[in-house]
Amino acid sequence: MARRTRIIEGTWNCTSCDTKSIRARHKRCPQCNNPRELTGKESEFDFGGVDAASGKSLREGVTDAAALELAKAGEDWFCAFCGAATRGDTTRCKHCGAERTDDAKAAPRQAFDEPLPPPPPQSRPAKRKAPVLLALGSLFLCCLGSSVFGLWAGKAHEFPGEVTGTAWKRTVIQERFTRVTKRGWRNELRSVTPRMPVNGTGEVAGVADIRDCVSVQRGTRRVPDGTERVCRTKSRKVACGTEEKCRRKDMGNGFMEEVCEDVTKYCRESYEDCQNETRYRREPVYADQCTYDTHEWKPLTRREASGTDDAPRWPELAVGAADRLRREETYTVRLRYEDDGAHEHVLEPEDERTFLVWKKGQGARLTVTNLGTVEKVVPL
Repeated sequence: MARRTRIIEGTWNCTSCDTKSIRARHKRCPQCNNPRELTGKESEFDFGGVDAASGKSLREGVTDAAALELAKAGEDWFCAFCGAATRGDTTRCKHCGAERTDDAKAAPRQAFDEPLPPPPPQSRPAKRKAPVLLALGSLFLCCLGSSVFGLWAGKAHEFPGEVTGTAWKRTVIQERFTRVTKRGWRNELRSVTPRMPVNGTGEVAGVADIRDCVSVQRGTRRVPDGTERVCRTKSRKVACGTEEKCRRKDMGNGFMEEVCEDVTKYCRESYEDCQNETRYRREPVYADQCTYDTHEWKPLTRREASGTDDAPRWPELAVGAADRLRREETYTVRLRYEDDGAHEHVLEPEDERTFLVWKKGQGARLTVTNLGTVEKVVPL
């Protein structure tokens, strides 16, 4: 493939008089005659932008014979005595006349093997930036407002309170181990002799008298049903001509060598990938469903007891040997506290021991957030 080579000249800025964009061919500032030195970043050259797609420099190549000769002179060196930049093919400093010594410094080079920088953004009218700035400002204010509100809402304060009343409710449910009829799948049923409970424990539900089995649909299954042509859209990379790609190399003297060549360009194209695949259909699956006898606990009698501001008690209920008792209990404690007005909070203790800690008229300390959420209640 054809290779094309160009020499690109960089520019530097004088730190003595602030002259900008001085061509690299000048070892001294054209305005103040100050020699280019390593200090002040005077030897960090600007080679301009590049095309993002090809990596090609946007600057024109050097055609001046004198400049081309200077570019081929080798990397610059900096005098150890005066610090001035000198051509690489000379042995004496052009500024002070000193001989080049081993401690003379070499010019810094730029590395161009990193990803190419994107092209500079095109300027837009100022009026187009307003909606973007307005949106960013609104987003910032929204986030700031949410953060401030979250901090305020989560801040908690302590308030004194008083128990205004307590209440409790207890329920005793008598359950009896009762024979029931159910239906189930025959392959899941196995005859088991039931055993009745003694003092409410030790029971076995059992499975007995399996009968009246009928075949019914239990589900479906997939079965092969020939083949079908199935096509899927895919993409692949194919050659679609050539494109220019460029590489750059810092020559160490303010010039850059650019090598460009035409390489194969690849594009993505869509295509249909078709093949024969097995086709499936759904068909019903049948199984025997049967009636059978078993046992389960069923509620028989229910007794309740409740009260306020007193000790909780269980209602009395006598049961037989084949029965059992199931107990349910709920407790509430009502508190009143002041926070720019009277407020009531209801506690629901989990058990009797926690409930008995609270008495009517007792003091308490409540931790309440700015949103009114009670986070903690401590008896006094």
